[in-house]
Amino acid sequence: MSEKNKEIIEKVNAAFAGNNTEGFLSFCAEDVEWGMVGEKTFKGKQAIREFMSAHSGEAPEFTVDRMIAEGDTVVCYGDMTMKENGEPFSYSYCDIYELNNGEIARLQSFVVKHKTEGESEQTATA
Repeated sequence: MSEKNKEIIEKVNAAFAGNNTEGFLSFCAEDVEWGMVGEKTFKGKQAIREFMSAHSGEAPEFTVDRMIAEGDTVVCYGDMTMKENGEPFSYSYCDIYELNNGEIARLQSFVVKHKTEGESEQTATA
């Protein structure tokens, strides 16, 4: 099951890279939950669709440094670049997917923005 789940998450990552919201959602259960640590939890496909459409600028550029699967859980981590007001910013991320019968039931995302040169410790965490 772990290998099959890894294949699903590889397709999910391809959908994210292609800025394909519906492609991502096609792998999700109707009542999926997506929690962004320190931010908000979105419940259900429609809530996720609305969130993603509100942030539907350029797709983030990202790498998957490692993907680990065990049973119905797949963990990916790596780095990404997202644009904010047209300016690129670097992040590291870790996504934890929980699947049920081949569908994403829960996604927990940890995203950390990298400090830019000259940015103080205090402004990086604000």
